[in-house]
Amino acid sequence: MRRFSGLVLRHRKLIVIAAVILSILSFFAMLVVEVDYDLASYLPESSPTAKALKVVGDDNPNLKFYIKDVSLDKALEIKHELSKADYVNGVLWLDDMYDIKNIPFETVPKDILSSWYSENGVLYMITIDPMHYAEGLKAIKALYPNSISGGNAANQAQIISVSTKEIAAIMPLILPIVLAILIVSTSNYFEPVLFLLAIGVAILLNEGSNIFFGKVSFITRASSAVLQLAVSIDYAVFLLHRFAEFRSKGMDNYKAMEEAIVQSASSIASSAMTTVFGFLALTVMEFELGKNMGFVLAKGVFLSYISVIVFLPAVAISCTKLLDKTAHRPFMPSFKKTSIWIVKHALPVAIVFLLLVMPAFLGQRANTFIYGSSGMHAPGSKIKQEEGEINRMFGESQSMMLLVPEGDLAKVQKLTKELKNIDNVSSIISYPKAVGLSVPVEMVPKDSLLSLRSSGYDRIIITASTNTEGKEAFKLVEDIRALSNKHYGDQYLLAGENVANLDMKTVITKDNLKVLLGGIIAIGIILLINFKSLSLPFVLLLVIEGAVWINLSLPYFQGIDLNYIGYQIISSVQLGATVDYAILLTRRYLEARKSMHSKDAAVFTLRATTGSILPPTFILTSAGYLLGFVSTNGVISQLGAILGRGAAMSALMTLILLPHLLIILDRLIKKTTKEGKEFL
Repeated sequence: MRRFSGLVLRHRKLIVIAAVILSILSFFAMLVVEVDYDLASYLPESSPTAKALKVVGDDNPNLKFYIKDVSLDKALEIKHELSKADYVNGVLWLDDMYDIKNIPFETVPKDILSSWYSENGVLYMITIDPMHYAEGLKAIKALYPNSISGGNAANQAQIISVSTKEIAAIMPLILPIVLAILIVSTSNYFEPVLFLLAIGVAILLNEGSNIFFGKVSFITRASSAVLQLAVSIDYAVFLLHRFAEFRSKGMDNYKAMEEAIVQSASSIASSAMTTVFGFLALTVMEFELGKNMGFVLAKGVFLSYISVIVFLPAVAISCTKLLDKTAHRPFMPSFKKTSIWIVKHALPVAIVFLLLVMPAFLGQRANTFIYGSSGMHAPGSKIKQEEGEINRMFGESQSMMLLVPEGDLAKVQKLTKELKNIDNVSSIISYPKAVGLSVPVEMVPKDSLLSLRSSGYDRIIITASTNTEGKEAFKLVEDIRALSNKHYGDQYLLAGENVANLDMKTVITKDNLKVLLGGIIAIGIILLINFKSLSLPFVLLLVIEGAVWINLSLPYFQGIDLNYIGYQIISSVQLGATVDYAILLTRRYLEARKSMHSKDAAVFTLRATTGSILPPTFILTSAGYLLGFVSTNGVISQLGAILGRGAAMSALMTLILLPHLLIILDRLIKKTTKEGKEFL
């Protein structure tokens, strides 16, 4: 490592130039990285929905579009106009079920008509190209401004429109907060600028290098930069503190920085490694979003480590005069009285925390979860209000497309009749129902036939009066699948938003145990190697995993629905991002225990580490809550708020429960830890 540090310092100008060039290239690369807003696209290829979407393509209705003050006579003319709009692949209306060109509207059954026409307005089911949700909705809204919309396309368009603005707004808001926390927690006004510069370069490199993945999810894009800043800023703090320490001992700048790199590289690497493996636990998910987010976050932490070890020394050594001029007295308290109080009086609090772990584990498993896009908007948002208005007039409805092998129309007719008897199925469009068995396929215009037969499949469009997810919605999908399987075996395909949500639930819930065990085992092995102890990995994981469970159980006890994707991400991110707190405290305890008794060592450790644990905690908590406050996207907002609370919970458990566990288990730790032989 000494040779490496010497190499870094000798070529510091070249390193700075290279960092600037790479940052500029990364900035432009970042602008062309595709952002994926469709959660269903992350389902594994083996899932039923993924197989169905390959065949259905862009033809499944995804937008409910209601136009006010339209007469029935004008409805067909408007349908034709909508079908010609940019990025619109198809429009369904009443005429696809009844030949209203030749049959008077008065003869259409009222229960059928009311599904398409209510309060002097017309409801259309539109298919917008999934690659252009925002543009397609904008195009038809331009034609009919006096309209309201709902459904997956409207949800996705809103997410795209809002997320882009919010992503740009988050970093400028968090930076002043981080800067203020760093100024308070350090003894220099200019050091925080260097910290942010080093991590800022790493963030740019991470965002730009995502171009090699082809695309990132909108959740990854919105949260990765904030999380990377929050979890890795302490690497830079640690290095420059060591630099200042060696300078205070009389070393010249060059030698002090060389020694700082040598002495801190392994500690920073160890800290970074636990965070990296915590994030990589997400990559064991079969749901591809986990891989996307896990790899991006892990890559970001690795790049932060490289930036701190290579780029930061090259810049900092050239700024020593400015560092000296901007020194200030320490603002952080000594925590002497707090440390004594925790060791002497906080045991009951520690016991309460310990007793909460098991019910918290059960509580977080019992949460009510949201799996799809229905939880991405606040209840009072415009998109929710518009969909609520449509549901008030027409009832909740979902469109599904069932594809069965082409050819036997009598069999399709039989299936259609049986499907109509399933609870919550409100209408069905199929060849036998829309055209009739007496009309040969060759007689049907090609444009009309495409919506009923294509790619070797006969198509059955099912409209149901259910939400996008929940017991009723999922039972409906299971009933349709069971009936289709009875007639066609596994030769059928079914697509729809509620279908995708059920498949997401199936896939994601299977991932839970894998992610939990993956993170615990990976970090446990690192702790085992780090401490050379059989007992300490269990103690540290109990503390941090206990904090995770308490944090994630709160929505259950509050009666709040929790987005499952956010739940899965938090369970890994909180563990990987905050286990460093427990590592730092335990490491100092082991050092102090060589010359002090257990309680004295715990007091000393708390006094020495509280000032180091609180700043990254405040940063991660602030970043999380700010993400939760700024974002109107339900997944990102909830993820941020819970992560912010989780960081505070991890710090609280580390500073109160962990010292008491170390004291209580002192004999066990002494016998099962290599350094325990040196205990006083």
